[in-house]
Amino acid sequence: MTSSLEGAANFRDLGGHTAQGGRTVRIGRIFRSDHLGALTAGDASRISQWRLRRILDLRGTAERVSALPTLDGVTVHSLPIEPTVVQKLTDLLAAGHTLAPADVVALMQDTYRGFVRNSTHRFAALFVHLLESNEPMVFHCTAGKDRTGFAAALILLGLGVSRDDVMRDYLLSNERLMVEPASRQGLAPEIVSVLYRVQPDFLDAAFEAVEQDFGSIEAYLHEGLGLGLAERERLRELYLEPDGEKVRWAFAMSGRSGSFR
Repeated sequence: MTSSLEGAANFRDLGGHTAQGGRTVRIGRIFRSDHLGALTAGDASRISQWRLRRILDLRGTAERVSALPTLDGVTVHSLPIEPTVVQKLTDLLAAGHTLAPADVVALMQDTYRGFVRNSTHRFAALFVHLLESNEPMVFHCTAGKDRTGFAAALILLGLGVSRDDVMRDYLLSNERLMVEPASRQGLAPEIVSVLYRVQPDFLDAAFEAVEQDFGSIEAYLHEGLGLGLAERERLRELYLEPDGEKVRWAFAMSGRSGSFR
């Protein structure tokens, strides 16, 4: 896992996870993050060392305008998924509704179902970019926990990483992000605590929508995201380390000795 950046606390590498068959996800190819509009000069220097070439921005229109990344030599691709939770909370408060944490959990679950039912085309477009090459790239939203969290889950599942490891990666956002002060939001602390964190129930709601609408994760990857057999194999070739036996064979044929990755 890559250390957090000063201006992007939830920036991290998806590499290092073990996939089905024992191969591992390549380090330094796919990064996930919160927004990149507050990067320091030191952050930019570190990112340049990682040879980052592509940014896939999942934020909505207003979010992008308020925090644009400034990185030289990096191409930004917009795959907008508009945020909905804060507006729905605002509408409930304006209608005189007294919010409880359970209300926010239900809204977050509905948001994750919406990722499947309203934004599958955006996640499919993300995979189109992934399949073009394995030049280092980062995908992100604002906090890097919800839209980005679901995207990361799909990528890891597509590479054959287990559901348990996918969930562990998803929950790491709780260790990376600071909860926004309730006073800045005009919301009770217990509401803000739910809003600015992730829970297994959120991601599970998306998986449930997948199973209801497509039958299984595998069917969703194929039918919803366009990952047929050829695309899945290319994804593995691009983003998984070579099989250990193949690496040993390559070293033997080259006549070299020593350790291998």
